[in-house]
Amino acid sequence: MAIEPPPGVRAALADWATAAVGDDPAFRLVEPAAMHLTLAFLGERPEADVARLGPELARALGRCEPPREARVSAPLWLAPRRPHVLTVAVDDVSGRLSALQSAVVTACVRAIGWEPEGRPFHPHVTVARVRRDRHVAPRELAPLPEGARQPWRTGAGVALLRSSPGQGAAQYEALWGGPA
Repeated sequence: MAIEPPPGVRAALADWATAAVGDDPAFRLVEPAAMHLTLAFLGERPEADVARLGPELARALGRCEPPREARVSAPLWLAPRRPHVLTVAVDDVSGRLSALQSAVVTACVRAIGWEPEGRPFHPHVTVARVRRDRHVAPRELAPLPEGARQPWRTGAGVALLRSSPGQGAAQYEALWGGPA
């Protein structure tokens, strides 16, 4: 379950990520079209779950006041001691993004018996990953460009995305969508 930043923000993040990791072969950049803010990672699920999720998600999203704005704020290494993912943190300008994430998690639990991760929600957008056979040391990163840090409206919607890993970057397909 995810929210997609607007195309201009994704393009600015892609440019920044390209400059941040340069031509280092240890990294695999995320394509701009694949950048998203994950609300809940469901893992591999049977197709029947999509049909059960749709109505429960629609009800939950209908009762949730949508976040009005979000903005990326700062570069963030996941697993900072042994970085494997380069992300940018997302600030919840309206204060409603966490409530939306909670509503999505609750709907997934009710509809398909999904067990949520035990860690707290830290909204972020992934821009690059360290390849499985590589290790990198944390490095200083340039500030994000102004174009990436502009507030963006989150009302475009929430999508259930299926990722299809393969050679290179994962491909994402929207299986369900609803208002944020």
